[in-house]
Amino acid sequence: MESDSMVLPAFSSFEEKRDYVEGLWREVGSRRLTEGNACYPREEVCRLEWAGEVPLLRFAPFDQFPFVNGAFSTRFGGVSEGCLGEMNLGFSRGDSPDVVARNFRIFCRAMGVNSEKLVLSDQVHDTRIPRVAGEDGCGEEIRKRLLGIDGLCTDVPGMCLATSYADCVPLLFVDGEHRAIASSHAGWRGTAAKMGARTVEEMGACFGSRPEALVAVIGPSICRDCYEVDGEVVSAFEKSYGREEMAEIVYPGRRPGKYQLDLWAANFLALKEAGIPPERIHVSGICTCCHPMLFYSHRASRGNRGNLNAFLAITVPSAGRQ
Repeated sequence: MESDSMVLPAFSSFEEKRDYVEGLWREVGSRRLTEGNACYPREEVCRLEWAGEVPLLRFAPFDQFPFVNGAFSTRFGGVSEGCLGEMNLGFSRGDSPDVVARNFRIFCRAMGVNSEKLVLSDQVHDTRIPRVAGEDGCGEEIRKRLLGIDGLCTDVPGMCLATSYADCVPLLFVDGEHRAIASSHAGWRGTAAKMGARTVEEMGACFGSRPEALVAVIGPSICRDCYEVDGEVVSAFEKSYGREEMAEIVYPGRRPGKYQLDLWAANFLALKEAGIPPERIHVSGICTCCHPMLFYSHRASRGNRGNLNAFLAITVPSAGRQ
C-alpha cells in the first residue's frame, strides 16, 4: 500500500469531515458485530463522541467510575498533515515536535484533562510499569520524561496516563476500590510476556488492588485476520501459554509457514489467569488495520503513519466532594 493512500481526503467544511468520520465509524460497527468465534464475548465497548471538532472514543465499561476520564484518539482533529494527518501523537514519526505537542494539547482540551499532568509512556516492548505522580507530568513542555517503559499506573487525582499505539494492544485498568488506574502497551512481545498480568501484579503491589475488583478494557488494535506472524513469534507464545490456550490464540495462516495470531484472545486469557473475572474484561473488537482511514495502522500503511494514544485520567474532585 503506497503512503499516499494513507492521506486523508480534503474536506470543504467541518460538516463534511464529520459525516466522513461518522461513516467510517459505522463501518467499524458493522464489521465488529460480524466477526467469528472467539474466547471473549462480543459487546459494544467503545462509542464515538465529539468535543467540538475533535472525535474521541469513550470506554463504556468505565462509565460506572465517576473519578475516571478515559478516551482513545482517532486520526482526526489535529493539525498534522500528509500520511500523518491529522492527530499524530507520536514524536518519532517524522512530524514536527511542536505539531505533535499541539495535537496533545488539542486532544487533552477536548477530553477535559490538563495537558501539563500528562505522563507519556515510551513503547520499548518491555514490561516495566512505574507508579507515577505529579513530578512525572509533562508540565508546559509536552515530552517523554520516563524512558524504557510500556506501562503506567497512578492513584493521583489530575494525572493522565498516555500510552501510544498503531496496531499494538491497549490494556486499560480501573480499580474502583482504591481509585487507581493503569494503562499498558502490549505488542506481540509484551503479550507473550503477559504484560496485562504484570500490570495487575503492579497495581496490587502499589495500591493493594484485588484482581477480582479490577475492570479491564482491551482497546482498538490489530485483529487476528490481519495479524500474520511466523514461527518465531508462535514459539515465544508457546513458552508462556498452555496448549489449550494456544488453540485459542494461534490459527493456520494463509501462506505456508505463517500463522494468524489473536492478540485479543491472548491478552484476555492472560488477564483471566491473573484473576480478573471474565465478565470484567472487555474486548473492544475494533481492528486498527481493518480501518486505516480512521486509525493509524503500522501494518496497513507499511510504516507510513502516525501514532494513536489511549488516555486514562483520575479526575480532580470538585470542592466539597471526595
